[in-house]
Amino acid sequence: MRIDILTLFPGMFSGPFDESIIKRAIDAGLVSINLHNIRDWADGKHQVADDYVYGGGPGMVMKPEPIFAATEAVLEMAPERGPIVLMTPAGRKFDHELTVELAAEERLIILSGRYEGFDARVHEHLATHEVSIGDYVLSGGELPAMVLVDAVVRQLPGALGSPDSVEDESFSHGLLEAPHYTRPPEFRGWEVPAVLLSGHHAEVDKWRRRQNLLLTAQRRPDLLERFSLSKEEKEWLSEKLDEAF
Repeated sequence: MRIDILTLFPGMFSGPFDESIIKRAIDAGLVSINLHNIRDWADGKHQVADDYVYGGGPGMVMKPEPIFAATEAVLEMAPERGPIVLMTPAGRKFDHELTVELAAEERLIILSGRYEGFDARVHEHLATHEVSIGDYVLSGGELPAMVLVDAVVRQLPGALGSPDSVEDESFSHGLLEAPHYTRPPEFRGWEVPAVLLSGHHAEVDKWRRRQNLLLTAQRRPDLLERFSLSKEEKEWLSEKLDEAF
């Protein structure tokens, strides 16, 4: 996969992309990440990429000319085509389903904005996807772009050490992930659940499934609305939830 990120602050990406899973994926040739400074396509001595808001109002808006010029130039840097993703609070909420959808693409171009955002013509005539990572305000689109790239790269075959890791993570099956434990089996009087030490794989799977359901019901009950639970699971979950109150 090829990922191109257009931003006013390319230096912000150097740390997160130089470590851990993303770096290993780059080194393995699974993904290439290319950073482009939007100002390189801005006219004038000072390469101004923003201007005042028509109609009045606070803040500045990113101009359409350098955004269109940068995107069109970057598109021609490689033959692959794919979505042009604009990071914006007004976009589709980023979730696991969208992560998998984007990870199936050959290429992503990500537009990372600043100030009051992009001129509306960028939204209307350039971006193919608009994505938000949550209902809160950040200083710019760089951090959301990093979140999107991290989530997408994890989905690429070979990016994680175990091929089962992606399938076992939270949200991969629509439920929150069951608790994990490691050595020692007892720490400060807190013991690992006995079933996890039993070596009985069927019982371990059953325990994890129930913990998936319980944790999701307690913290993200909205996710359970998509699931059809067995009678036994409903009874067990109801009993556990009653015990909690």
